[in-house]
Amino acid sequence: MSKPIRIGTRSSELALWQAHLVQGKLEKLGYSTKIVELSSVGDEVLDIPLHQIGSMGVFTKTLDVAMLRGQIDIAVHSLKDVPTQLPETIVQAAVLERAAIHDIVVYKGEQKELFADGATIATGSLRRTAQWLHKYPTHTLTDLRGNVNTRLQKLQDNDWNGAIFAKAGLERINLLPKNHVVLDWMVPAPAQGAIMITALESNPMVLQACEQLNHPDTALCVAIERAFMRRLEGGCTAPIGGYAEIIDDKISFNGLLSSLDGKQQKSVFKIVSKDKAQDLGKSCADEILANGGKELMQEIKKVVNK
Repeated sequence: MSKPIRIGTRSSELALWQAHLVQGKLEKLGYSTKIVELSSVGDEVLDIPLHQIGSMGVFTKTLDVAMLRGQIDIAVHSLKDVPTQLPETIVQAAVLERAAIHDIVVYKGEQKELFADGATIATGSLRRTAQWLHKYPTHTLTDLRGNVNTRLQKLQDNDWNGAIFAKAGLERINLLPKNHVVLDWMVPAPAQGAIMITALESNPMVLQACEQLNHPDTALCVAIERAFMRRLEGGCTAPIGGYAEIIDDKISFNGLLSSLDGKQQKSVFKIVSKDKAQDLGKSCADEILANGGKELMQEIKKVVNK
C-alpha cells in the first residue's frame, strides 16, 4: 500500500498500547501506518453505570463512525467490548493471539479483609458483580468506571477493600500490582483477553494485511464465546460469562448466566471435537435457556432496560 494504514483507537493508555502492538506487527510486515486517536462515549461519560448507557458498543461506536466516514482504515478493540453484531459493511479483519483470560481483584490493606463479611468491592461489570455476590453474599458491590489508570486511582482514594480488573489489561501496561488475587473461579467475559481488528469489507488491501495477524485458534474460541452471548442476551446487557479452550483436538466450553444479585446461576460445560465446534456456543446457550435461563433473562431485562 502506498498510503499508510490509519489505525483508529481510543485514547486510553491500554487502548493505545493495543494500537501500537498492531502498528508494530504491521510495520514489521512492511506496511506504513499512522495512529489516529479518538474518544468514545464510554470514556467520556463516567458518572453513569455502564449498563445504563448500553455497555455493548459504548466503547466502539465512535471508531465505527470514523471508519464509515473514511477517517480511519482499521480499528483496534478489546474484543470483549465489541457488540456481537458488527455494523453493516464493517467486518472482523483479525483476532490477535489471546493474553490472560482471568479476572483479578486488587486489594488494599490485609488480604484477609478482602474476603471478610461486609467487605466493599468495586466493579462496573454486571458479570463480575453477580459472580462475586454469589460467592460472597454479605459483601457490598459499588460501581467503578473509567480507564484502568483512573480505576486504580479510585481504589486508592476510596474506602473500598478491593476492585476487580481484567488481568490482561493491567499486565499489558505494566500496572499489575503485587497485592492482587487471581479469580480463577470467576468465568470471564466472552472474548476477554483478546484484541480484534475491524475494517471495511470493501477494502481488500487492508483486509489482506490484517489477515496476516490473525490467530486462528483464538479466533475460533472467541467466536464460540460470542455466539453463546449473542444467543442469550438478545440485545440486553446481562451477567454472562463464557470461555472456550482448545486442548489437543478438542474444545471445552464453560458458560454461565447469573441473576443480577448472583443468587441464581445457570451453567453449562461441554467438550467436543474441533469439527463439531461450529454450533457449540449456540447449543450451550440453548441448553441454558431451556433450563430456566429464558425466564432469568426476562427478569434481567426488566431491570436493565428500565
